[in-house]
Amino acid sequence: MPHDLAAQDNDRLLNRQYADNKRIHFGFSVGMNFQDLKLTNNGFITEDGEQWMAEVPNHSPGFCVNVLADYRLGKHFNLRFSPGMYFGNKVVKFYNQLAPTDALEPSHVRQSQNLKCTYVVLPIDLKISALRYRNMRPYFTAGAMGVFSVGKERYEQLKLSRSDVMLTVGLGCDFYLPFFKLCPELKFCFGLRNILQRKRPDLDDNPEMMRFTESLSKVHNSMVVLTFYFE
Repeated sequence: MPHDLAAQDNDRLLNRQYADNKRIHFGFSVGMNFQDLKLTNNGFITEDGEQWMAEVPNHSPGFCVNVLADYRLGKHFNLRFSPGMYFGNKVVKFYNQLAPTDALEPSHVRQSQNLKCTYVVLPIDLKISALRYRNMRPYFTAGAMGVFSVGKERYEQLKLSRSDVMLTVGLGCDFYLPFFKLCPELKFCFGLRNILQRKRPDLDDNPEMMRFTESLSKVHNSMVVLTFYFE
């Protein structure tokens, strides 16, 4: 009898005991994203002796919101589809490595480009969960994400493709609260495509701007996303 009473007391401590048995459930998420670009400089030197190098030195947080559909595949596996929108920006800094120390024209020493981004994202993830321990359950995710830029873009030094495909890996933990699950998740996203647009007919008559595209061979997206799911 004491053992049965202890088991009943333990059951009373568990929130949402049957939440993981649902074949399909829905939710939503809000969070932050930190966008980055992996830039491959090629050492190009212009006819007038300039060598421009590009980097993204700082990262500013952006906002993201998603809806969620979760399909249970088995005891430890779920397939998740979470379309949403990401808002953010990244600033590319350009430096002329061969600029003389007494250069009088600042635009021939350093320049910058602010890339404000509004993305529609279509992530599909396989969620692999550990055994539940009381009111928590850690998990790991792996998947792919389609990314489509829908904001109005100003093409200056660089022009980037408006679509990309990213591989994603993440980790998180389900916390079972009395009325819903709260699931903080950290995800790392790696772009697969070279999104640099090297053909720039809009700059045929502007070699001063075209030199920045000529100084790069590849540009890849990358992103870190901190998300809070409510399920």
